[in-house]
Amino acid sequence: MPVWCCRCSLAGHFRSYSSPETEGQLLNSFVQYFGDSLGRKVKRMPLIEETVLPGDSLLTLPVVIIGNGPSGICLSYLLSGYRPYLSPEAIHPNPILHTKLEEARHLSIVDQDLEYLSEGLEGRSSNPVAVLFDTLLHPDADFGYDYPPVLHWKLEQHNYIPHIVLGKGPPGGAWHSMEGCMRTISFGDWMELPGLTFKEWAASKRRNIKSDRVMPEEIACYYKHYVKVMGLQKNFRDNVYITSVSRLYRGKDDEDRSQLNENISTQHLEMEDEQKSLIKRNWEVRGYQRATDGSHVPFCLFAENVALATGTFDSPGRLQVEGEDFPFVLHSMSDFGAAISKGKLRGKADPVLIVGAGLTAADAVLCAYNNNIPVIHVFRRRVTDTSLIFKQLPKKLYPEYHKVYHMMCTQSHTVDSNLHSAYTSFPEHNVLSFKPEMKCVLQSASGLKKILKFSVALVLIGSHPNLFFLKDQGHSIGQHSNQPITCKGNPIEIDPYTYECTKEANLFALGPLVGDNFVRFLKGGALGIARCLAIRQKKKHELIESGDGGGDGVP
Repeated sequence: MPVWCCRCSLAGHFRSYSSPETEGQLLNSFVQYFGDSLGRKVKRMPLIEETVLPGDSLLTLPVVIIGNGPSGICLSYLLSGYRPYLSPEAIHPNPILHTKLEEARHLSIVDQDLEYLSEGLEGRSSNPVAVLFDTLLHPDADFGYDYPPVLHWKLEQHNYIPHIVLGKGPPGGAWHSMEGCMRTISFGDWMELPGLTFKEWAASKRRNIKSDRVMPEEIACYYKHYVKVMGLQKNFRDNVYITSVSRLYRGKDDEDRSQLNENISTQHLEMEDEQKSLIKRNWEVRGYQRATDGSHVPFCLFAENVALATGTFDSPGRLQVEGEDFPFVLHSMSDFGAAISKGKLRGKADPVLIVGAGLTAADAVLCAYNNNIPVIHVFRRRVTDTSLIFKQLPKKLYPEYHKVYHMMCTQSHTVDSNLHSAYTSFPEHNVLSFKPEMKCVLQSASGLKKILKFSVALVLIGSHPNLFFLKDQGHSIGQHSNQPITCKGNPIEIDPYTYECTKEANLFALGPLVGDNFVRFLKGGALGIARCLAIRQKKKHELIESGDGGGDGVP
């Protein structure tokens, strides 16, 4: 079986896996891919088998980005050399921030002190750089204003940092698999990425956008088009599944590794003496690419830095109760939509059981309601709980969600009442178990139990990232060690200005993995990472030019 390794990680961009190609031809293609400047540094990249530990002379990519959703796309955009500058005519509504921006108008934002710029800013993200970048792209958006961005963008080829973006599907990530009949919670303008407004894209495609909130399908198409129009396709590899991401430690024990010089540890300098081992801070990324015929092509490549941009849609939240694995207990809107479209629920006398009190659960309620399917809606909170998402949404902008919330409040079940014909809510109830005869055991806050019959159950209580490819599934890099990574309760612990994991050097994370659920804020993660890597690249070049470093690696 052919292996896609660091030598041929991008070979599919130039050829099919089955076509013959000499070492020199493939190397030339690879050099052209990343720019002719690498040709002087690269000597050889031998093909390796998956079971073989790589040799010291293998090429290491500066950055591997895992995840091709908006987080990965935005990071690729900045690493490709696009730089934001303060527009000549721009005046930011925050006078203090504007004064700071004027002080270094000649510099791109990537080249400025992000901590200094973000000081004193407040917003809906706990990450200061996310708040900074958001207010530059959407000034005072949270106050209801629609000010234009104060930035303009320039493509500076010399700032390109070689990288590759790996994703399971086409660029856009999970947006391609979201239920298409519901609108986004955010405005279309807030879903856009730098350099191409959503309205410009819609106009170019002759799409009539009738609402500020748009369909997930439209967002997915926008992201896919964005990668193409910005010239980022060469950095993206689709249909790729990661199986492991691990450090390469060879010939050193843990104590020795922790004492390596920091100037060297932040760069990959392959030793000219092939008897010496790889520098500590290298990553090995393994997985497979699914070919058009369905076969799996395994690969192994190496990276100096890895950026996690996988989002949180990999693993649906589970109740962890008896019977949850029955086939009639679903955990995604797509499965529910498929069941409806195939007519599996048509003519069913028993209602659909929906568990959860978030927006996805509300979407499921609306979907069932609009298809004349009766609903039993179970959730743990009180309807008066101020933390319910419905409390944070303006009625005029989100009428459909307030319709669901109104039903949650007014059509709830009581001890003396029967189920309503179309919808019945069960506030402050927990699911104890599912029974094989399609029955569910509920328990109220007072301890009263009730058994209900249903046609299909839909558990929508959030989702979590699946970082199985990391050591211990990434539990060691969260804010709370040895616990699963979650967006709200235990995001990955990062440096607030570089987005580098505080517990794992040269590993970066952005987007929902660090608590930024909204697209408008995840762009700040790309800014922080791009600045950090740009600084390190500059230091590396200085070391190489001064004669303190060198070798066969990527500069």
